[in-house]
Formats: sequence, structure tokens, C-alpha cells
Amino acid sequence: MFDYRLKVFDTVARRLSFTKAADELYITQPAVTKHIKQLENHFKLPLFERKGNTVSLTTAGELLLKHTESLQEISRRLEYEINLLHESHKGTLKLGASTTVFQYVLPPLLARFNSSYKDVQLQMLHANTEHIEQALLRKEIELGVIEGDSKRRDIHYTPFARDEIVLVSSAKNPLAKKDEIRIDELLSIPLLLREPGSGTLEVVINALQKADIKVSGLNVEMYLGSSEAMKSYLLHSTCMAFISRHAVLKETESGCLKIITIKRFSIPRQFFFITPPGPEGGLSSVFMRFALLNYNY
Repeated sequence: MFDYRLKVFDTVARRLSFTKAADELYITQPAVTKHIKQLENHFKLPLFERKGNTVSLTTAGELLLKHTESLQEISRRLEYEINLLHESHKGTLKLGASTTVFQYVLPPLLARFNSSYKDVQLQMLHANTEHIEQALLRKEIELGVIEGDSKRRDIHYTPFARDEIVLVSSAKNPLAKKDEIRIDELLSIPLLLREPGSGTLEVVINALQKADIKVSGLNVEMYLGSSEAMKSYLLHSTCMAFISRHAVLKETESGCLKIITIKRFSIPRQFFFITPPGPEGGLSSVFMRFALLNYNY
């Protein structure tokens, strides 16, 4: 029911790129421009300001984005509640999730879903982002939830939840006396990074490259395969590590780990549902709607 033009607008507003929005929506860039132009004609105001290769929201665009998010939520809830009136949900859903999502985001949702849909059996697979994408392509799973920046044309990506990757240290680390560091100071700090194939590593590398920092120039002490291993390592070393904010909530609240702010630098990211291209339906669609309506962070 949600107006497709508003979906296009929301995608451009999130990506701040007509090209990236076209890739995400699997439509052409001229089609994206056409939908945005129709909205601008309707409201009689420009929604985006274009300067060279950069795109930013105008005041009207920011206002529309605020209400678009509310309208999307209302539309999702209405469709979900209407479907509950005439759908019977039974069967098995093969669900895959990347490591961070599986450990820190999904468990409360899985418990609620299991309580609401007692006739649906969930079969879970967890691995890094690259492996989950491959499992979907091999039809080993029907739905995936991943992190990362890369997009494959043979997979459909639906935004799920927002996250931020933060620089973390043991609170006892002498290097953590400062609450904020300059980004060039990263070059001399011993670091832990996630393993190759990890969505977290991909996002970190892309963000650092945009700030003219190459991974080859970092002092990487070790690559580890999970946030839990990284957190434990940090407690016994003078390393710092880039970890999802979701993963360190308890440790930062208890005071054993500390988030170090990097001046004028942040690493926001998006979690995505992944499905095969084509119409969505079945238990995959049921779980996606449920998660979007019940996730809170």
C-alpha cells in the first residue's frame, strides 16, 4: 500500500545517492529521478540539493523523510494486522544470520516470534556475512539477516535495523585515558579486527578508506572471528577494536569496556534482510514483517 514514490524518496534520502538508490531498488537511475521529480512537482518544492556529485536533503526533504518513516511504519503494521485475519502460518523457515546479528540482535525477536507463531519451526544458520549470502544463493536458507556494505545483483536487500561500529578498549588500558582521539592516532594503536568475510570488517575498511586511512597502514595485532573473542582479548591487552555498539552494551554499562570517540569520524551501518530476487512471500515475509514491527533499539 505504501506509495512507491515515497519508497524511492526514502531510499535516496538514506543513501544520499541516486545511483545507489537505483541499485538497491533494482530500477534505472532515470526512473529514480522521475519518481523524485513527481514528488517535487506535487509538493512544489525541491527535496534534494545537488552539488556536483553530492546530494543532500533540503528542509522540505528532511520534513518529508520524517513523515515518510512514520507512514512506512503505519503501512507495515496495517498490512501485518490485516494478514493476520486470514493467514494460517505453519511450516519451517530456514533463517540465516551473520554473527553480530545472530548474537546480539535476533535472540529477543526469535523468542517473541516463537511465542506468537507456535506452528512455525525456525532452523537457524549463523556465519559471517559472506557465508550467509552464499547459503542463500545455494538455497540452504530462505531468508538472511546480515551486516555489510556490498550489494550483489542476484540478492534482494531490505533495510532492517541501524547500528554503529565503535572503537572500544578495556577501561584499564592506559591508551584509553583520553575520551577522544584523532583519526591519525589509529595508525599507532594496536588493533583487533574481525576476520576476512566479516560484514563488520568490510564496513570498517570502507569507512577508513573514505578518511584516507589504509588497513595496510594500521597496526593490526590480530584478526578474530567473533565480537565475544574480541571483547575477552581486550580485557587482557592494550589493544583497541572496532565492534558493534550492540555487542558492547553490557560491558560499557558495567564499566569494564570503554568507547573511544574518534574526532569527526563515525561508522554507522545498516543491517539488511536478504532474499532471492522476485516477489516476497511465505514465512520469510511473515518473519520480516514481525521483526520490523517488534524490533526496538
